[in-house]
Amino acid sequence: MIIAVPKEIKEQEFRVALPPSAAYQLIQRGHQVLVERGAGAGAGFPDTDYAHAGATVLDDHATLFERAELVVKVKEPQPSEYSLLRPGQNLFTYLHLAANRELTLALMESGVTALAYETIEVNGRLPLLEPMSEIAGRMSVLVGGYYLAKHRGGSGVLLGGVPGVLPGRVVILGGGVSGVNAARMGTGLGADVTILEVDLERMRFLDITLHTAHTLYSNENHLMDLLPNVDLLIGAVLVPGAKAPRLIKREMLRRMRPGSVLVDIAIDQGGCAETSRPTTHDAPVFIEEGITHYCVANMPAAYARTATQALTNVTYPYIELLADYGLEEACQKQPNLVNGINVLNGQITYRAVSDAHGLPWAKMKLD
Repeated sequence: MIIAVPKEIKEQEFRVALPPSAAYQLIQRGHQVLVERGAGAGAGFPDTDYAHAGATVLDDHATLFERAELVVKVKEPQPSEYSLLRPGQNLFTYLHLAANRELTLALMESGVTALAYETIEVNGRLPLLEPMSEIAGRMSVLVGGYYLAKHRGGSGVLLGGVPGVLPGRVVILGGGVSGVNAARMGTGLGADVTILEVDLERMRFLDITLHTAHTLYSNENHLMDLLPNVDLLIGAVLVPGAKAPRLIKREMLRRMRPGSVLVDIAIDQGGCAETSRPTTHDAPVFIEEGITHYCVANMPAAYARTATQALTNVTYPYIELLADYGLEEACQKQPNLVNGINVLNGQITYRAVSDAHGLPWAKMKLD
């Protein structure tokens, strides 16, 4: 199979879908790997490493798509790439379609088979999303603490405090993978951390594993009680494949102290705050209601080498399966892959995406 690794063109996206080691493995299995020149540079993988692995390095972005049977990416296709997709081609990447109607319609029109990393589910887990959630969760405390600094427009609170001064208060909405990683970073710094969660079993797990963090049942009343004293609010809610619920209303932010920070990890699924809108690493923050909002939609790209390696650890087995057997047989051998198919033959095949946009849903039918 011809597998293409384009250079990511989303603003400030430095990750790459395959490092040279993974390309080498595919080539050893008899596949052809096409890599766009400079695709791995942002993650510290030069073109020479891909060439030594046996990959073909190409200069032209469009040619890469034209020749590819399987396109593997990190982020969703950008508008300039919509016309490069075609019937008979498989696209494997993060899509987050529930938050992007334009992309959803473009994929349907193109005829491409679009598989999303984030909707592949195994025993109630999302293994291809988890590594990026881990990075985003850990990052959320780092960037939140940075923007609390007075010279960055923050309230001047140091999250860990110092002897004789109370630590900063961190509230995390959601105790999933990103939430628990945010909590670990927060408690590690010495902050006062509270996690709001609705799953009682999950709260028991968090209570056992995060000895210094507090858990609280998640409802609007509890959140409203906490907000006047919060320094860093982290939105880490997730509904697999669906648009994030808007749990934080504008009037809630007015209860927070000016200079406090909101990090919305859920922004790639539409965001969990009414005031959130996507930002970039170039211009990561804006202020609404006196609160600094950090809403970068590709947070892990800031640590591109770590993120690329962590992502490939979980995506490579599926890429190898698709390359070796094609879509239909790969799904027979690994039924969990079926949940990754969001668009097939011009139709939406993932229910949460169709619900998000009010578009028809078609039951999966592989030829």
